Amino acid sequence: MRIDGRTNDQLRPITIERGWSKQAEGSALISFGNTRVLCTASFTNGVPRWMSGKGKGWVTAEYSMLPRSTNSRMDRESVKGKIGGRTHEISRLIGRSLRAVVDMKALGENTVVLDCDVLQADGGTRTAAITGAYVAMVDAIEWGRSKKFISAKAQPLIDSVSAVSVGIIGGVPMLDLAYTEDVRADTDMNVVVTGRGLFVEVQGTAEAAPFDRTELNSLLDLALSGAVSLTEFQKTALTDAVTAGTATGN
Repeated sequence: MRIDGRTNDQLRPITIERGWSKQAEGSALISFGNTRVLCTASFTNGVPRWMSGKGKGWVTAEYSMLPRSTNSRMDRESVKGKIGGRTHEISRLIGRSLRAVVDMKALGENTVVLDCDVLQADGGTRTAAITGAYVAMVDAIEWGRSKKFISAKAQPLIDSVSAVSVGIIGGVPMLDLAYTEDVRADTDMNVVVTGRGLFVEVQGTAEAAPFDRTELNSLLDLALSGAVSLTEFQKTALTDAVTAGTATGN
């Protein structure tokens, strides 16, 4: 058993509060245990200038952490005047993950921007952000359809996407690492998976000792099993009524 009583192949308690923000076209407050991320999706009719006239849409993301989302306060990057490398890297990861399941031609010349703000961090913030951002994106796309920016027959979403962390601690593969586990992991990996079980991205690092092919396979198997459960959480959230009212947009 782990520190929090879970088995090695067990996710932390997962909650997804869909429609958390009244102003956004799509939103979800997602919790992976004590990690909480607010994901909002903003829909704009139009695309960046470099994409104009190509008949395709665009999906992008921005990630940030609130100053007191961790044990000690950190300065806002906007105050520092510089976005950190980690923030850039995670923002790009979230954007890539979401674009992997969107047909840009079917989306039309529309843009969806996902803002993923970490309210409380306890490991797995990027994986929670990807999983929650998908739910927010679905609602934003449907909002665009309701406003006739997207054709009624168009199918922009070709699959779902979620993400989960895995790691090896003391020689044992484990699913969905909390912070206390992540900091002492021999191997740490973030895995992005579609609803069909296809890999979008695998980020794995030997923090202490190199891992072999057998251990890699064990980690990927754990991640796939976790992704199956996360997909079900997403489906349940998307079939429930929006909790915070209907977004009106600008």
